[in-house]
Amino acid sequence: MSHRVLDLGTDERLPVVSVGAGGMGRAWLDVLEASPDAELVGLVDLDLDAARRAAADLGRPDLPLGRDAVELARATGARAVVDVTVPAAHHPVTTAALAAGLPVLGEKPAAATLAQALSLVAAAEVTGELFMVSQSRRWNPHVSLFRDAVALLGGAGTLTTEFFRAPRFGGFREEMDHPLLVDMAIHAFDTARHVLGDEPAAVWCTTSNPPWSWYRGDASAAAVVTTGGGARYSYTGSWCAPGEETSWNGRWTASCAHGSVRWDGDDEPVVVVAEDAPAEGRAGVDALLAGPRSPFDGIAGALAVFCAALRTGEAPSGEVHENAMSLAVVEAAVASAGSGRVVDLDALLEGARAEAVAAERDERVRERLRAWPDARSALAAR
Repeated sequence: MSHRVLDLGTDERLPVVSVGAGGMGRAWLDVLEASPDAELVGLVDLDLDAARRAAADLGRPDLPLGRDAVELARATGARAVVDVTVPAAHHPVTTAALAAGLPVLGEKPAAATLAQALSLVAAAEVTGELFMVSQSRRWNPHVSLFRDAVALLGGAGTLTTEFFRAPRFGGFREEMDHPLLVDMAIHAFDTARHVLGDEPAAVWCTTSNPPWSWYRGDASAAAVVTTGGGARYSYTGSWCAPGEETSWNGRWTASCAHGSVRWDGDDEPVVVVAEDAPAEGRAGVDALLAGPRSPFDGIAGALAVFCAALRTGEAPSGEVHENAMSLAVVEAAVASAGSGRVVDLDALLEGARAEAVAAERDERVRERLRAWPDARSALAAR
């Protein structure tokens, strides 16, 4: 999906307003303040006192503040928006920014629902503005190495993730119906799509909540995703698993045509090449392991890629067309857990598109949604 290129001077940083002064918003403020590519020119939050405290803690007590991203962008000359609001606010904040000619870098998920995410896909098409979702694990250098190793070994037939943590967040997460699937598993689902280089066709999932759980909703889940190319991805996890915990990135294993790759989520992946692997594959793995690592990491990496994409016009990893399928996997897993049945992704996508059309207020966006031959092909047109 092509997007508008910004005319920025060689040494000019991208002026942005950031929306959201909560915990994750503050993490983004630190990244923006340190960025060589972006310049923080304003902070938006409905709670101006929270925004003032965040600005003061950043050492920017005079940073312009506001309650509306578009208004503050116009007042400060910002040319892009970083949306770090709660998921329920992603659709209205991003819709308003795109319509005002402001590209957006947003936190995951793209929106609170798949239907809203499809609306934002259509809005990006209609406006020609970039909407990129920051799936921070994609910018982990170990994930890049893992993905490249899997490809050199002939691709994965099976990919597994184990995730066991016991965080006590308090607040909204402990009241969610599916806290693990909705708030955390999207990282693993997105990473799996990235590593496999293939898209999901169907999802089966079951969830539960141990007797000792401090979450109201199901905090444990097991899911199986089959892809169009025949690979199988298995996810098993729990957010109420005291004892030996995995990395926040989980523990990964890929079984490939010519070997395997293991990653503990913290250290570099371990690549095991089969004895009968082709010589070129073995040589490729040796070169990969001896070569340079990805220069990108975490949300700072996402910001650098976003800024570069606005200069070049090239669609970045995480552009909303590509990213929406990760949210589709989450919704499919939730639907499967509720029904006990395998969920077909094409049927889920078309149901979400119909929902988006019915709810859409912008006639141009509504007509674009209707004009798609089908949702899957629309998302693939990137």
